Amino acid sequence: MRILIVDDDDIALELLGDTLRDAGYDVESAVNGREALAALRRSAARIVISDWDMPEMNGVELSRQIRASDGRGYVYVMLLTSHESPQKVVEGMSAGADDFISKPFHPAELLARVQAGERVLSLETRDLAIFALAKLAESRDPDTGAHLERVRSFSRVLARQLAKRPEFADEVDENYIHLIYLTSPLHDIGKVGVPDHVLLKPGRLTPDEFEIMKTHTTLGAETLEAAVREYPGAKFLQLARNIAATHHEWFDGSGYPAKLRGDQIPLCGRIVALADVYDALTSKRVYKEAFSHEAACDIIIRESGTHFDPHVVAAFLECQQHFISIRATFGEPTASSTCVETGGGTDAPESSTDRDPVVAVPAAIECS
Repeated sequence: MRILIVDDDDIALELLGDTLRDAGYDVESAVNGREALAALRRSAARIVISDWDMPEMNGVELSRQIRASDGRGYVYVMLLTSHESPQKVVEGMSAGADDFISKPFHPAELLARVQAGERVLSLETRDLAIFALAKLAESRDPDTGAHLERVRSFSRVLARQLAKRPEFADEVDENYIHLIYLTSPLHDIGKVGVPDHVLLKPGRLTPDEFEIMKTHTTLGAETLEAAVREYPGAKFLQLARNIAATHHEWFDGSGYPAKLRGDQIPLCGRIVALADVYDALTSKRVYKEAFSHEAACDIIIRESGTHFDPHVVAAFLECQQHFISIRATFGEPTASSTCVETGGGTDAPESSTDRDPVVAVPAAIECS
C-alpha cells in the first residue's frame, strides 16, 4: 500500500519514511498540503500521514480538501500533532481526519495505527461489491452505457451543492455525500425482475408494459428492505432502499409507486430523480437522439415544483458546469452551452413528462 507523508520538517519526514519503508510500505513525501494534494492527483496513495502545522496549507485544511475532492477511492487521513485538547481533536475530525498521532511518535504505535487504517480501507470492498451488483443489473440493458457512473457523479455534485444551503446543513454532510455516491447506482436494481420483453423493447411501451416497468421501484425496494432487516444499522442500505423506492416519485405527488409529494419523498430520492432524468434526456438511445444540455435544462426548469424539488433544481443550475464535465468524462458528450433559469431551450420537446406513459412521456424518462 502506498502512503503519502507530509511534513515541512526534513528530519521528521525522514524518520516517518524510514519507519514505514522498513515495514514494507511504498512511501511518497510532500512538504506541505498543496504539494500533497498534487501528489494525490498523480498517485494512488490510500493513507496520508500529515503534520498539523505547516506553511501554505496545514494538515487540517489538507484533510478538508481531501474530503471535498472527487477522488474515486477513500483516503485515510492521520494527523501528527502536539495539539491534544478536545477542541483541537474536534477541529481535526470535523475537517475529515480519521486518526491522530502525538508528536514525537513511537514507531510501534505509528505502525499499529496504520494497520488500523488498512482495516478501515478494506471496507471499501463493500463499495466495489455494491457497484458490481448494480452493473450486473444494468448489464441486462446493453443500451445504457456509463449511466451508473454518470448518475452517481451527478448525485454527488447535487448533494454537495445542497450541503451549502442552511436548510440541508443538518442532513447533508460529507458522509451523506459519500453514501449517495455509493448507493445511487442501485436505483434501478429492481430491473432484474422486469421481463426482457419489456426491459429490452426497442420502442415505446404500451400502458400494460409501462405498469410492469414501474414495478422495478418496488422490486428494488423490497430486495433492499430485506437486507435492511438483517442489518438495521447499515445506513448505506437504508439510503439505497429509499432511492430505489422513490426516484420516480414526483414533487407534486403524481409520480410512482406511492404518489408521495414534497418532503414525503426522502431527499436522496429527490436528488437521484433529477440526476437520472438529466442523464436519460442527454443520452442517445435506439428510440431517441440525445437532447442538448440546454434542452435538458429547459425541461428541468419547467418541471421545478411538479416533477422536481425546486431546491434540487436550484442546486442543479448552480453546478451545471459539473454536469457537463461529468458527461464529457463518461462519454456521449452533448452541447455544452449553459442554461439560464428562464429556460428557453430551442430544441426541447413541448412536454417531457405528461401523465400518459404512452402518448406524451418521452422514452428517455419512461424507461429511465
